[in-house]
Amino acid sequence: MADVTAIRVPVAAAVAMTLASVLTLAAFGWPFLFEPAGEARATSHAGDAPWIFAMVLPLLAAIVLAELNAGTIDAKAIALLGMLSAMGGALRALSPGIAGFEPSFALFLLGGRVFGRGFGFVLGALSMFVGALITGGVGPWLPFQMMTAGWVGFLGGCLPRASGKVEIGMLAVLGFFIGLFYGLLMNLWFWPFGNYGDQISFVPGATAAENLVNYVRYYALTSVVWDLARANFTFLLVLFLGTPLLRALRRVSRRAAFDAEARFE
Repeated sequence: MADVTAIRVPVAAAVAMTLASVLTLAAFGWPFLFEPAGEARATSHAGDAPWIFAMVLPLLAAIVLAELNAGTIDAKAIALLGMLSAMGGALRALSPGIAGFEPSFALFLLGGRVFGRGFGFVLGALSMFVGALITGGVGPWLPFQMMTAGWVGFLGGCLPRASGKVEIGMLAVLGFFIGLFYGLLMNLWFWPFGNYGDQISFVPGATAAENLVNYVRYYALTSVVWDLARANFTFLLVLFLGTPLLRALRRVSRRAAFDAEARFE
């Protein structure tokens, strides 16, 4: 569990987070249930991505607004969220996934670990948004990247309490699997709409199970090496730098005193 809860998740924020996640999962998976029309296959998600973005971004804002209304987020948490999101965006700009070199994933995990699941979720999503603005990487893939990175930060705050080498080991192992999970999921934003060869392409009219098998083949042949590089890099980064980074973030949390109760004399 997180050390402090810089951003708590009241009911309204939890509902917004759930709706955003459900919408994104539906956007990832609808081609498995409904056959894409010819125009949809030709444009990938270029047609529906603006609508997904238009729905997801207000829901992310609703999470923060719900916490503002509930009194569970203050100026210190917003300032810290802005600073870390800028750092995450800068890390994305410096290393936009080249050969799996993506240090921002470690930041999402550690931020969620120290400051809570809600903080990690918003941190991951905003960092991807900032990174896209810096690099000019705004496209139909952006809402999918934002939500998937948000889940990375959310998972960082879901681990059980631990300390020392056990804590670092848990975070490093989670970072490894997240490196694979991110690529496995992100490929779905474009895979159903292209033709990559027999038995590795989406087949219109085939069952969801058949297309899932084709996707596994496609992933094993084209993406797994890249994603293993990301997974191993995140694992090693957390393993060797996780302790000092956690120490620094926890020092910030102590000085910010997120859990301190206001008292008037």
